[in-house]
Amino acid sequence: MTEDVELLDDLLRLCAAAGAEPEVHHSLPENRGSWEQAPMVLVGDDAAQRCRGAVRRRGVMLVGRDQDASDVWRRAVEIGAEYVLRLPDSESWLVDQIANASEGVGRPALTVGVIGGRGGSGASTLACALAVTAARAGRRTMLIDGDPLGGGIDVLLGGERAEGMRWPDFAHSKGRVGGGALEESLPALHGLRVLSWGRDDWVVIPPQAIRAVLAAARRLGGVVVVDLPRRVDESVAEALAQLDLGLLVVPGELRAVAAAKRVASMAGMVLDDLRVVSRGPYAAGLDERWVAQALGLPLAGELPLEAGLSVAQDGGTPPGGSARGPLARFCTAFWERALAPEGAGGRAGGGAS
Repeated sequence: MTEDVELLDDLLRLCAAAGAEPEVHHSLPENRGSWEQAPMVLVGDDAAQRCRGAVRRRGVMLVGRDQDASDVWRRAVEIGAEYVLRLPDSESWLVDQIANASEGVGRPALTVGVIGGRGGSGASTLACALAVTAARAGRRTMLIDGDPLGGGIDVLLGGERAEGMRWPDFAHSKGRVGGGALEESLPALHGLRVLSWGRDDWVVIPPQAIRAVLAAARRLGGVVVVDLPRRVDESVAEALAQLDLGLLVVPGELRAVAAAKRVASMAGMVLDDLRVVSRGPYAAGLDERWVAQALGLPLAGELPLEAGLSVAQDGGTPPGGSARGPLARFCTAFWERALAPEGAGGRAGGGAS
């Protein structure tokens, strides 16, 4: 709400940056619902006096360009503003708030990372299966490929030629990425959205781009599954920092356990909640509990063997695509535990018993 042309231009520019379409008024709207129901109200310094007597509500911000306004706080109190913002100093913060308001800030997505204890452990297969089963259950789901050397997780889903953006398209993202815009830009496969790598030249994705994309994915709610590499660099550390929990897939072999210890040590420097998913067949004297104990981590479960998985994938069925298969049943049980409310059968994401 403002008649200040320069201020209005600034605010329209910030709304565009946040992916929001504003409703512009010069004074209090005749329809009281516009004032009371809008997710956010930005009032220009010039319009503050015209807001006297308006219904008090949350989300009102008094915005201006004059850094030396002497009575700005008095005007803010008169209209019940929660914040007083001066442009251009507050532009970055305000863009974030506008984007939050336009997208709706609910419960962030449960974000699960999957890491292989050694090469070929089946981490990407599990990541795909987790995403596919979550989407089949009607959950808003995004699968993010965090391993540039993994060959592209979209291949496991049969979507390497699907239209949509890949990681290289986000390489220069530094500011905020809109959650809705991100979701709409990605390939849609098997009821979920997938962010994978391109097939062209190598592109380095800086940590700030990783941070912006994952933050946008989390704001959408539902679940986010991230397939991560075994190494930990700055970009991977940024991804680990945004996880709610991590699953370390470890085959039941002594060498695999030894390799997984190094991976767990590096990931554990950033990720607080890391759990083991063991995978048979096991060497003599080993089982899933021995593997977890050897790593000093809680056991999330034992990844079942599923015959014919490669053949099914060649036929267009992704990992977890067969609802009655053992892999899908494992993933379904994991989500039921992980998404259970606190106090209903233990803490959210509780491990297998």
